[in-house]
Amino acid sequence: MIAVTTFKGKAVALFGLGGSGLATARALVAGGVAVTAWDDNPDSVAKASAEGIPTADLRSIDWSGLSAFVLSPGVPLTHPKPHWTVDLAKAAGVEVIGDVELFVRERRAHAPDCPFIAITGTNGKSTTTALIAHILKSSGRDTQLGGNIGTAILTLEPPKAERYFVIECSSYQIDLAPTLNPSAGILLNLTPDHLDRHGTMQHYADVKERLVAGSKVAVVGVDDSFSALIADRVERAGTKVIRISRRQVLADGLYAEGSRIIRAETGATSEIADLTDIQTLRGSHNTQNAAAAIAACLAVGVSPEQIRAGLKSFPGLKHRMQPVGRRGSVVFVNDSKATNADAAAPALSSYDRIYWIAGGLPKTGGITTLTSYFPRIVKAYLIGEAAAEFAATLGQAVPYEISGTLEQAVAHAAADSALDQGGPSAVMLSPACASFDQYKNFEIRGDAFVGHVRSLQGVAMLIDTESGEK
Repeated sequence: MIAVTTFKGKAVALFGLGGSGLATARALVAGGVAVTAWDDNPDSVAKASAEGIPTADLRSIDWSGLSAFVLSPGVPLTHPKPHWTVDLAKAAGVEVIGDVELFVRERRAHAPDCPFIAITGTNGKSTTTALIAHILKSSGRDTQLGGNIGTAILTLEPPKAERYFVIECSSYQIDLAPTLNPSAGILLNLTPDHLDRHGTMQHYADVKERLVAGSKVAVVGVDDSFSALIADRVERAGTKVIRISRRQVLADGLYAEGSRIIRAETGATSEIADLTDIQTLRGSHNTQNAAAAIAACLAVGVSPEQIRAGLKSFPGLKHRMQPVGRRGSVVFVNDSKATNADAAAPALSSYDRIYWIAGGLPKTGGITTLTSYFPRIVKAYLIGEAAAEFAATLGQAVPYEISGTLEQAVAHAAADSALDQGGPSAVMLSPACASFDQYKNFEIRGDAFVGHVRSLQGVAMLIDTESGEK
């Protein structure tokens, strides 16, 4: 645990006692902070109180004596309207921050030079974060992995010299981290997402920009216009920028040439890695992820040889284009982490005959951007709230059924694929939707898919039943 000592002896309020919020409350208490915590869920309040964390309805406290207000990233800061606690904090002139900001302040106070890599972007964050951490660990470095990838940042070991931190940051976390200053900051890409929480695409992009604007070295994907403009602005402000691309040749930066990653600098080019035989980094999207990971690792002192060794041994990311079982020529693929259309595209582009399980809580734009992949889909099995909308988009182009539940979809897709005489195929969960209509998160949805696959007759599982690893 990282005890929050930078507010020792001061009064701090906290709202949100879910996983990361409870971890934050513990870290504040451990650091000697006079914390008052609250949540709209009485069970969460009771759990915190049982641990000895002081709780009180924040409507009833004196805000004038607070040094800070810590807000859970899952609680609205600005859109669709600020949470009532935010209004109270602003009225009292109390700064509103999150757990990533607390980490940043602890690092600055105790180990300001310890390497810190922060990763954001609409798609590819988790794979890039896991890949960087793997490269660092495989090179023998003391590595801490956390943030939005699933491990609360304040549960990690405390900052110290030569301890490397690799932190995935959502836009919500960045919005609550005003002094975020990584050694290397990565912005992979920007497409419309979370607009219900940011209002406009421009505001969403502005929030993401803060991560690289505060970085010592900024690694920015330049294949979309928003990110390309951000790279230019950050560079003009005096930050060193390393541009990356999977679609264009760069005069300076890292770019993909097929499966090869090319580094261009001072007029010369050289191959820094070849992903051809690395099955866990299939697809053009992974050339961008790998290029970003390579650039960040180089920025914090990892040698090209160590990077190449780490790339080759990367085990992949759970719930992301993860082959979990096989029956005959049919592979079952868990891509539950594909929570929007752009995130689903890489998996759909990687197989020629797909029995596609899609749906859930729909996001802006639905699946209209995926029409070029429809010829690869033998049949679609639609679930959740998005089923009717997705059916309308598929229309006459793709045979489909409205399965309703994931269990039904897996059973029907498995039965249909068993009769397929057209060659190797994939039964793929790549929902292009959030999970919240039927599951608490995409991990639980992915685990449910694996469980349903495991229950099928004649399927050889490709992953360990407990860890999910190969």
